[in-house]
Amino acid sequence: MQELLEKYLPNVVETPDEFIQATIETLYMSFATSIIAGILGVFFGIVLVVTREGGLLENRFIFSVLDKIVNIVRSIPFIILLSLLVGVTRLLVGTSIGATAALVPLIVGVVPFFARQIEIALLEVDPGVIEAAEAMGSSPIGIIFRVYLLEGLPGIVRVSALTIINIIGLTAMAGAVGAGGLGSLAVTRGYNRFQTDVTWVAMLIILVLVFISQAISNLIIKKINH
Repeated sequence: MQELLEKYLPNVVETPDEFIQATIETLYMSFATSIIAGILGVFFGIVLVVTREGGLLENRFIFSVLDKIVNIVRSIPFIILLSLLVGVTRLLVGTSIGATAALVPLIVGVVPFFARQIEIALLEVDPGVIEAAEAMGSSPIGIIFRVYLLEGLPGIVRVSALTIINIIGLTAMAGAVGAGGLGSLAVTRGYNRFQTDVTWVAMLIILVLVFISQAISNLIIKKINH
């Protein structure tokens, strides 16, 4: 087995510690971004739903401003967003290189995407259930937590899984500009040094992370639906 690895994956076998470190950095960026962007995305997604026309807390000004911001930021390619936020990143974390520095553009790029997905998921909640809750005298806050979030939970889990997979892909892109992780390893060694085996293994690890995320989300959705 060792001989086969040395034959087909010579550059990987030489420095296995680099792959372990890169995987840890990718997991760190993915997990931290998922938590922070998840909280912010849910908040802004709820705001978009309740302030829209006919919403529980209808406010055309807030909805219009937030809707436009979400659309604008979502339209900016992530690689360009990385460059635009270099100054902000240095101001917040003191550097623009490394896994922690990558969290700033990752969160900024993911929050609008996730907020829109949450909005779509919550809009699928049966309006009749919302009207019934209002008729029973439930407050807007109560309806948000007991109706929107509870009834829309399967949809929220589905869009969360989609977002996490998107985040894993973005961490690889961030690695191309010095963020670390598997993307950085694939570029600095796999591409720049023509070590194809490094690129393939980095890609396979990323695919495994994606498949695990999808499997966990499918399991959670199955439990919720039952």
